[in-house]
Amino acid sequence: MRTVILGSGRGSNAEAILQAQRDGRLGPARVVGVFSDVATAPILALGARFGVPAAYVDPAPFRTKLEGDGEARFIAAVSAARPDLVVLAGFMRVLKPGFIGAFQGRIINLHPSLLPSFPGLDAIGQAWRRGVKVTGCTVHYVTAEVDGGPIIDQAAVRVLEGDTQEALAARVHAAEHALLPAVIGRLAASRSAA
Repeated sequence: MRTVILGSGRGSNAEAILQAQRDGRLGPARVVGVFSDVATAPILALGARFGVPAAYVDPAPFRTKLEGDGEARFIAAVSAARPDLVVLAGFMRVLKPGFIGAFQGRIINLHPSLLPSFPGLDAIGQAWRRGVKVTGCTVHYVTAEVDGGPIIDQAAVRVLEGDTQEALAARVHAAEHALLPAVIGRLAASRSAA
């Protein structure tokens, strides 16, 4: 299962996926490309570390969504990698119908809350301010509704007595690093068994 990762920042979830691949925990999934909308994003350095092509793709003209010329450039770059699965791992742009349609049913996203609770930006902060006792992370299929696609799997993270938002965020990120590679491995295994 040819897998492409899109990210905008550090790439800690991409690193977890690539490390799982190196350790043989992704099953028949293979990461064939890493793309970022930020030219200086640390995620791009993972390519050389793990022997996977990594490239910046110009997202212009918009700052928070992928539309117009930027969307066309991303569709072309991702299509060239011939992906069976597109993984959004900290990709901080709203996808529009053109991109979603080009890879219909093949895009998954990782979100740092137990959806449908706390969609959108700052999900961990939203959960913290609301005072929930359990939060976590969700992997879901991407649809036109932001953070609204069918849920594939979730991992719960308990909010502990005396927690800080930073400590909670660290535990949510650790749960993400376990959940996302596991989901990719399961999707790849079920696809190859079909």
